[in-house]
Amino acid sequence: AAGTPPQRHPVVVVGAGPVGLAAAIDLAQLGLKVLLLDDDDTVSVGSRGLCYAKRALEVLDRLGCGQAVVDKGVTWNVGRTFYRNDEVFSFNLQPEADHQRPGMVNLQQYYLEEFLVARAAALPGIDLRWKHKVAAVVPKGAGALVEVDTPHGRFSLQADWLVVADGARSPIRRMLGLDMEGKVFQDRFLIADVVMKTPMFAEGAAERWFWFDPPFHPGQSVLLHREADDVWRIDFQLGWDADPELEKLPERVLPRLRAMLGPDREFELEWVSVYTFQCRRMQAFRHGRVLFAGDAAHQVSPFGARGANSGIQDTDNLAWKLKFVLDGLAPEALLDSYSLERVAAADENLMNSTRSTDFITPKSQVSKDFRNAVLGLAREHPFARALVNSGRLSVPAHLLGSPLNTPDSDDFDGPMGPGAPLADAPLRHQGQDGWLLSHTGNRFVLMLFAPSADSLGAGTLDTLRGLASARIPVHTLLVVDQDGPAPVGPTLLVDHKQLVSRRLDARPGSAYLLRPDQHVAARWRRLDGAAVLRAVARATGNPIPAL
Repeated sequence: AAGTPPQRHPVVVVGAGPVGLAAAIDLAQLGLKVLLLDDDDTVSVGSRGLCYAKRALEVLDRLGCGQAVVDKGVTWNVGRTFYRNDEVFSFNLQPEADHQRPGMVNLQQYYLEEFLVARAAALPGIDLRWKHKVAAVVPKGAGALVEVDTPHGRFSLQADWLVVADGARSPIRRMLGLDMEGKVFQDRFLIADVVMKTPMFAEGAAERWFWFDPPFHPGQSVLLHREADDVWRIDFQLGWDADPELEKLPERVLPRLRAMLGPDREFELEWVSVYTFQCRRMQAFRHGRVLFAGDAAHQVSPFGARGANSGIQDTDNLAWKLKFVLDGLAPEALLDSYSLERVAAADENLMNSTRSTDFITPKSQVSKDFRNAVLGLAREHPFARALVNSGRLSVPAHLLGSPLNTPDSDDFDGPMGPGAPLADAPLRHQGQDGWLLSHTGNRFVLMLFAPSADSLGAGTLDTLRGLASARIPVHTLLVVDQDGPAPVGPTLLVDHKQLVSRRLDARPGSAYLLRPDQHVAARWRRLDGAAVLRAVARATGNPIPAL
């Protein structure tokens, strides 16, 4: 009614694509009420975002969707690169065994969105409203005033916090007069989703294949992925002068496909699009009470599968921090670390994506001659293979420079230092085989290594109880070599293959503090309750208790 003050919401998320849905689910799982707005009422069309990397799958596990993605998608770890007719380079995304999730799963974006929408519908904290288009955003006081157009008219709401995941063209970013900086690449690629009942090749059906200058598309590059439902994704480089509308016509697409697949192969064209790409980001992802994530905040070329994977990691970083701020357990300044950490991750993605794109689409004759020389040498010489760049695939961000980290005071080996995402490993809990990561996330966790539960002294148990009852509780995972009765409080995990301790360079007495997003916050060779509390304070942006 006229004169009625706008309804107030603690968190409003704009955009029900993979990133916005992931943000809403994560926040709701943490106990927050979330209003999720989208201007459409359907999932996406075509494969679009396709490759979901191991770290994104682990985040989706925490959101309750990981297994559905793995079950429906096509798992692969090996990629092969060809120059003309010859294979010159290959890689394996998961060279070691004993990880729950593979290096990569291919799945059309509309399936991921369906799984996320179903998960969101199952959570009482999410109010998902379709056909709700944000028409205006005005930062106002402690939040933002949002004008929303719907089929039934316009209304206003007050968002204490606004999470913007409205895509690469982000209307909200433009409304606020914010810009992106970076590089736009002058090239075009054709995407074709092709249905083939008979696989294109018997061997390597679940691999990524990339061609430079193939006989069926001379002078350009081609990328091939297998998807669910006998769909194959094929990307053809077209060059900057190509007419995007003309190239999408069947009479242009079908001859390209027949040249690649052969005249006798039966196939059906399911979806086609032409895209250009860019490597850009916003200067900062936090603007007061407005927080940007995913393509709204940063954009990369598709080579390396860094778009959706990076966006999902954005929400993984953001949700727990917003929860702590809303609960009064952390200052608002904690959300500055969201921008700082994810800008650093975006810069790493932009660097790798730009290098890949420059190699794939050289813009000078000198660059092209260098690339072709590298590809020619790579057939025979290992040193040249390291220079071949058909897209460095998405890897998790190691937040090594974060102010939330407590620097090591003890000597450790290996990559699991402060800022690293925790490496998964098999273990046993209550006699059942399982995985380490399933016991972490959504709260602060202390991993304490010991030969057995009964090896802990009374003083250690008192320390663990004190941590569990602290203002910011810390739950303990007691990682032991042999099973036995568990003490009251900690979760007992048996490192039956000794892989947890090996991957973390842990020995009896070692302790690791994990953030709610499963990144290492601190580690020590000997448990010190006061040191743990100081590390928790640092990781939440709170004043650090005096020694």
